[in-house]
Amino acid sequence: MRRFNWPIWAGFVLSVFAFISYPFVFARWSMTRDFPWANLLLFGIAAILLLIGFRRAFASGHTHPKRRKIAASLLATLSALVLGLFVFSTFIMACWLPASHGAPQIGQKTPEFLLADTNNKSVTLATLLSSPINGQAPKGALLIFYRGYW
Repeated sequence: MRRFNWPIWAGFVLSVFAFISYPFVFARWSMTRDFPWANLLLFGIAAILLLIGFRRAFASGHTHPKRRKIAASLLATLSALVLGLFVFSTFIMACWLPASHGAPQIGQKTPEFLLADTNNKSVTLATLLSSPINGQAPKGALLIFYRGYW
């Protein structure tokens, strides 16, 4: 009686899902976009399933047709290529992005600005630097820019 080698197929499908889900699902939240831990976890589970399926296809003592061994080898290789493409595109190609030459650098003097705060009141850099905090004038200001517009 032949048994279907479901772990090798489930591992392959899960590795493809882990690759495709990053731009369409996990890139929406900074928690999973900045470091794709969820996708790496999915790839890890896929690797375990692939290993189980690969061992099942090449188990000693069982007479498996050559096509099962070829299919297991092919699916494991394709899954490894998918993981390699994910790592390359997420970690290596991200370093190729050009630097923003107009962005302020750490320690650089910030030019004067006028912005609206969360209460829609005007705030200037001079106001931030002159407002006392605990009875002392602040030494600097930390500016945080959020993506998007509310």
